[in-house]
Amino acid sequence: MHKASKAIVMASGAALLASCGTSGVLNRDRPDEFAVQRQAPLVVPPDFELTPPQPGAPRPTEGTAAQQALDALFGGPAARSTVETSALQRAGDAEQGIRSSVGDTGTFTVDKGATTRTILAAPEGDGQDASAAIPG
Repeated sequence: MHKASKAIVMASGAALLASCGTSGVLNRDRPDEFAVQRQAPLVVPPDFELTPPQPGAPRPTEGTAAQQALDALFGGPAARSTVETSALQRAGDAEQGIRSSVGDTGTFTVDKGATTRTILAAPEGDGQDASAAIPG
């Protein structure tokens, strides 16, 4: 009897352990909860002469899910403060091709690449041996 009870316990334990697998009835394709889009409530239009929408056409007032997400994150267009408006007015309008003319030889730019590389390549120290040279 002792061996039989051990065999029953082992068999039931193996059956319970096998039911924890990912295959079977519980393994099914579920919908993506992040792909679900909220639908606007149905309303009766005030003008009954409107033409019905085409089947499958997006609603013109809702926008896309990406646009709704951007509006939810950033709140849509916000009013500018007086300081920001003043700064933009003083800056003026940029030229149309400003991005392509930055690399032009007639454009005055400062190349800080070599200086930055020199600073990054400098050995570590406590600063006691540091010196400054003022040209002039």
